[in-house]
Amino acid sequence: MISKIKTVLRKVLNKLRKDQKEIPEEISEPVYIETFEDIQAKRCAPWFRDNGDKTLRLEYDLSDDSIVFDIGGYEGQWSSDIFSMYCCSIYIFEPVETFAYNIKKRFAKNKKIHVYQHGLASITQSEEISVDGDSSSIFKDNTSSEKIYLVKAIDFIKENNISQIDLMKINIEGGEYDLLLHLLDSGFIENIDNIQVQFHDFFPDAEERMSDIQKKLEKTHLLTYQYPFVWENWCRN
Repeated sequence: MISKIKTVLRKVLNKLRKDQKEIPEEISEPVYIETFEDIQAKRCAPWFRDNGDKTLRLEYDLSDDSIVFDIGGYEGQWSSDIFSMYCCSIYIFEPVETFAYNIKKRFAKNKKIHVYQHGLASITQSEEISVDGDSSSIFKDNTSSEKIYLVKAIDFIKENNISQIDLMKINIEGGEYDLLLHLLDSGFIENIDNIQVQFHDFFPDAEERMSDIQKKLEKTHLLTYQYPFVWENWCRN
């Protein structure tokens, strides 16, 4: 899309040069359009500078008795890092078949890591997901897609007799808005000590929705770090 826009602009400028003897300076200057990649690179720069993936995302007050939810497991690396530090019980949710299979294989002999081939959401249902590595999403279009299964989060929590979650990581490419509102509306949000979430701006009205959720989280949790649309963490008061 960006390349098409640039092509159209070049054609317009060429026509102006033919029709006019003098082109205003501001029109003759090269046209620069900031891409999504440019915007995201600026957002991520402070995060990478602070080495957030190796520090902020892993440094929590956890023990071998802690319960951790990894929602959006992908390859299972974050869970692997967390387990190596705290030896806690981890529930990994990954709806994409290949990803879930690889995670199960990776932790096959670890009895404290439980892998589920489904996602968590506000309702139990089947969905179509666009498969694109760690950017796989039900809110994107891609030539490669598959059917996945989502489970109502509160139903899963009750069925597994989970009364408290010490750390919940959410990286589900747009699904975070629905899931967090569900946890807020159910009241279970008060039983989650830490919520590590990545909001995504391609979702409709993303900034407004994010702001609404953050205001609701402020009633029970304290923001401990925030890199907008990269990662942020909320700790229970």
